[in-house]
Amino acid sequence: MNDSHLERFKYDDALSKMFIFATVIWGFVALLLGVTVAFQLASWKVNLGLEWTTFGRLRPLHTNAAIFAFVGNAMFAGIYYSTQRLTKARLFNDILGRIHFWGWQLIIVAAAITLPLGITTGKEYAELEWPIDISIAVVWVVFAINFFGTLAKRREKHIYVSLWFYIATIVTVAVLHIVNSISLPVDLMKSYPVYAGIQDALVQWWYGHNAVAFFLTTPFLGIMYYFIPKAANRPVYSYRLSIIHFWSLVFLYIWAGPHHLLYTSVPDWVQTTGMLFSVMLWMPSWGGMINGLLTLRGSWDKVRTDPVLKFLATSVTFYGMATFEGPLMAIKSVNALGHYTDWVVGHVHSGTIGWNYMMIAGILYFLVPKIYNTTLHSVKLANAQFWAATIGLVLYMMSMWTAGITQGLMWRDIDASGKLVYPNFIETVVRIVPMYWVRAFGGVLVLGGFVLMMYNLWMTIKNAKAQDDVEFLAPAIDHSSDAHETGHRKLEGLPTLFTILTTIAILIGGIVEITPSLLSNTFIEKDPEIKPYSPLELEGRDIFIKEGCYTCHSQQIRPMADETLRYGAPSRASESVYDRPFQWGSRRIGPDIARVGGKYNHMWHYRHMWDPREVTPKSIMPEYKWLFKKKWNMKSLPKKLKVMKALGVPYTDEDIKMAVTSAQKQAFEITKALNKDGVEMKMQDKEIIALIAYLQRLGVDGARSDAKKKEGKK
Repeated sequence: MNDSHLERFKYDDALSKMFIFATVIWGFVALLLGVTVAFQLASWKVNLGLEWTTFGRLRPLHTNAAIFAFVGNAMFAGIYYSTQRLTKARLFNDILGRIHFWGWQLIIVAAAITLPLGITTGKEYAELEWPIDISIAVVWVVFAINFFGTLAKRREKHIYVSLWFYIATIVTVAVLHIVNSISLPVDLMKSYPVYAGIQDALVQWWYGHNAVAFFLTTPFLGIMYYFIPKAANRPVYSYRLSIIHFWSLVFLYIWAGPHHLLYTSVPDWVQTTGMLFSVMLWMPSWGGMINGLLTLRGSWDKVRTDPVLKFLATSVTFYGMATFEGPLMAIKSVNALGHYTDWVVGHVHSGTIGWNYMMIAGILYFLVPKIYNTTLHSVKLANAQFWAATIGLVLYMMSMWTAGITQGLMWRDIDASGKLVYPNFIETVVRIVPMYWVRAFGGVLVLGGFVLMMYNLWMTIKNAKAQDDVEFLAPAIDHSSDAHETGHRKLEGLPTLFTILTTIAILIGGIVEITPSLLSNTFIEKDPEIKPYSPLELEGRDIFIKEGCYTCHSQQIRPMADETLRYGAPSRASESVYDRPFQWGSRRIGPDIARVGGKYNHMWHYRHMWDPREVTPKSIMPEYKWLFKKKWNMKSLPKKLKVMKALGVPYTDEDIKMAVTSAQKQAFEITKALNKDGVEMKMQDKEIIALIAYLQRLGVDGARSDAKKKEGKK
C-alpha cells in the first residue's frame, strides 16, 4: 500500500505509565492493610487500642484498596495500553485520560480518609458515602467516553475479544454502581439507602457478586486475551471458544447473586435460581481458562523460564480453581457448611491473589520493559517474587479452608441428646486462632514478594534510556468486504450494536434478580409487632455500623437445628423491614446477634465494649474505649428521622419533633440501670449508651410477636 494512504499516529503510553505507578503504590498499601487485619485476628492487641485502627474500620479499607485502588488501577493501565493497539488509534482524548486518572486517585484518597474515620454506608464493597459515589459515577462516565470514543476512531475494523470484555465491564459496572448506591442524604457524609431489609439484601448481593464478576473478572479476562497471546507470541487457541465464553459468561453471571443469601429470609425460588446459575457458571468460566492455557501450547518450556508467562499461566490456573470452588460453594448443602466461615475468605483470596495479583504481576513485567523500551532488571527477583507469592497464597488458602471447615463442623455438632457439643461460640474461635497466624504469615510472604517486584520495576525504569514517542502508520478502515461478512464476525465490526446486545444480555438477568427486591413488600408477611427503632436506638445502630461491627457479626439466623439451638428462632423477613442498610452479614468472626436483645443486662454490654475479655475470656475482639468518651450525635436525630420517614418508615411528625427528648429519656433510663453497678450518670450522653440501646432492641420485637402467636394458638 502506498504511504499516502496511511495515517500517522502515536499512542498515549504516558497515561498507562501513570496507572502503572498508581497500581504499584496502592498495591503495596492494600497488601499491607491485608497483613495488618490478618494479624489483628491472630492477636487483638494489633488493633492498637485506637479508634481508627480497629479491624472493623480497616477491613473495609483493605477491601476497597485491594479492589478499586490496586486492581482498578491495574485494570485501567491494561485497558488503555491494549485498547490503543487493538484499535490502532490514540486514545480519544488526552485530557479525559488525565481527568480519569486524577479523579480515580482522589476517590481512593477520599476512601482512605473516610473509612478509618467510620464514615461508611455499611454496604459490603460499597461502603463509600454518597458524595464519593457520585464522584465514582462521574469518573466512570469519563472513562467510558474515552474508551468508546477510541473505538469510534479505530483503524481496525473488527473489535477483538479483549474489547468485548472491556465493553461488558464498562456497561455493567455503571448499572451496578448506580442502582446499588441510590440513597437519601442526611448530611454531607451520612445517608440511608432507599432499600431496606430483604430488598436491600437482594440489591446489595446483586451488586456485590457482580462487582466481583465485572470488576475483578471480565476486564482481566479481556487483559488475559491480549497479554497471553502477546507474551507467548501465539494466537488465541480458539476463536469460537472465545465467543461462547464471552456471551455465556456475561449472560449467566448476573443471575448468580442470590447464592450469597442461601437459607436466609429471601424466597426459596430466588435462592434456587441463584444456586442454579452459579453452578452453570462453571462451564463458561472454565471455557475461558481452557482458552487461556491452551494458547500457551508449545510454550511450556518458556513458561518455566519467562516470569511474565509464569505469572500469567499461574493466574489463569487459579482462575480455574476459584471458578470451580465458587459454584461448589453455591450448592445449598455445601453452603450450609461453608457460609459465614473462613472458607469463604480463603476462596475470595484464591481469586484476588491467585487470579488478579498474579495477572497484574505478569502484565507489569510485560508492560514496563515494553513501554520504557528496556529489559527487566532481574529475572531472579521476579522468580523469587513468584515463589513468595505462590507459597504465601497456598498457606493462606489452606489455613482458611481448614479454619472454615473446622468452624462449620463445630457449629453444627449436636450430640445424641440433641444438645450442642460446642454451645459457646468462643470455643470455635480459640480452635482456629492458630490458622489465623498461618494466614497472617502467608500474607507476609505475598507482601514481601510484592516489595521485590516494586524494587525490580523501579530498577528497570531507572536503567531505561529516554526515548521519543514512536510514530505508527496504519490505513483507515476498509469497508469493501462488509457485504460478505455474516454472523459474529459482522457483529464485531459494529461496536454500537455489540454494546447494545451486551447491555441487553446483562439486563435480562439483572431484571430477574432485581424484580424480587422491588416486589419484596408483597411477599413479606406484615407483622404489627415490628416497630421502627427509637431515636436513640437508631443512633446506636449508626454507631454499630460506623465501628464496622457488621464485619464480624451477622444478624440472620438460618433455619438449621444448630443455629436455632444456639441463637433462637430463625430470622423472618418482616423483622428487618426498617433496617437501612440490612445487617445480615457475610461472616461470623463473632456470634450472630439477631436475638441478642435482652439476653444480657446493660452492664454486660458495657463491660464487653470496654474490655471483651472481662466477659468472654480469650475473645479476639478489640476494645472500644473511645465509646465511653465520645458523645452521641444529638443534633442530627430529627434530620435522621425525617429522612427515614421520607423513605417510608412510619415516624410521625411528633416523633421527629420529640426525637432528642425521647433519646435523652431512654439514655437516662439505661444509665440509671447501669448506675446501680457504679456507672456515673454523666455517661448518659456517651456513644456506649446509644449502642447498648440498639443491641438491647435486637430480636425483641420478633420474640414478642412469637409469644403472641403462641398465646393466640392456645
